[in-house]
Amino acid sequence: MTSIYLSSDNPRWIPKTEADLQAAIDGGLFEESHHLDLKKAPNNKGDNKELARDLSSFAVDGGTLIIGVQENKETRTFELAPQPLNGLPEKIEQVARTIPDPPLTVLTEEISTAADDGTGYLVVHIPASPVAPHMVDNRYFGRGDKTKYQMGDAEVVALHARRRNTEADTITLLRKEMDEDPLRDVGAQSHFFLVAQPTAGRRDMCLPITGAQDWNMRLHTLIRRVQASPILQAALSNEGFSPNLGEAHRGHRRARGVALSSSNLKSDRTHVRDGSWGEEDVIEVQLFEDGGLRLFMTRLSDAPGQHPTDDEQVLFDAGAVILTRHMMELMRVVSDDTGYHGNWAVAVGANRLRGRRRYTGQSMFSSDHRYSADTYEESTGATLAELRDAPGTVTRRLLGPLLRSLGSEETFAKALTDEK
Repeated sequence: MTSIYLSSDNPRWIPKTEADLQAAIDGGLFEESHHLDLKKAPNNKGDNKELARDLSSFAVDGGTLIIGVQENKETRTFELAPQPLNGLPEKIEQVARTIPDPPLTVLTEEISTAADDGTGYLVVHIPASPVAPHMVDNRYFGRGDKTKYQMGDAEVVALHARRRNTEADTITLLRKEMDEDPLRDVGAQSHFFLVAQPTAGRRDMCLPITGAQDWNMRLHTLIRRVQASPILQAALSNEGFSPNLGEAHRGHRRARGVALSSSNLKSDRTHVRDGSWGEEDVIEVQLFEDGGLRLFMTRLSDAPGQHPTDDEQVLFDAGAVILTRHMMELMRVVSDDTGYHGNWAVAVGANRLRGRRRYTGQSMFSSDHRYSADTYEESTGATLAELRDAPGTVTRRLLGPLLRSLGSEETFAKALTDEK
């Protein structure tokens, strides 16, 4: 369960039962604050709008709503007010996804009453949103010491500037990876890159994995868990691509981390030329001690070879979608295993793109949309809630401009949405 910030003396409180909630009331631990609010369940359209404003205000810095604990205005104390739980989590998630602009993704946890009569309490965690501030009815909301408030123009501008700075930092990491491309002078294929960095992680966040004697096995296990995800398989309609994460099978210790790569990449990241078929096809996944993840894949394009004289390089946009969705799942798995509940900064990039069309297989109608720039870069932020419940939305933010330019965004609609 996700912890709740009550105060500096109780920064990681985790209620599991009705008794825990009552003990917090008896101990005077509950107080509406910048990070906590307590409410009854919404029961009409007006309540839904008010809830959306509350969720949006918390999304700036992160916070928690506890539904089923209410304030007694006369005594200025709190008391338990269990609510019917049937359909309540779905209702809260629906409000978060449909009323604020842009939509919010939240995490909910149920606590049943001791009587187990279908009523109880709902803990709603609102992670700090990487795309905050959020708007409700054309107004932006923030959170003060006790309540929400409508933001002024200056504060909205400052938040947008902060987000742009984070995105710029992520693009800098991406460009560093692209500049250090081990095959930058090899072949003609387009290359694909992804960088992901926890925005509030400890410097040794993944040391239990990278520093373990069996780090190689642990990293392989993470990859296998990603590939076995039924949700991911359904989103991708069991489509595959080569090289995939499973083909990154050779372990290497690297500066400040570890890596798995295909056999044609050495531990110092130099390329092995052996004259074999597919020697130019390389994939690599790196995991750093601070939780940073990197993906490098060289077969974003290839010459299909359907005709002896056909050496045109065509783009495998499906490969970019499949690998990005796999990396979203790897970020989620790493977050869960390390107990990291914060946000991620993510960026994707590609090079050698100018003039290339997407691969359309055996279709008689080949694409006429040739990409007009030589490189592609895009960045975004992602909350743990999005990695769990809306990875398709994050993938669309990262790859949408590229796919739209190639005329293929709707081809991957299932992988870019999050229907349950």
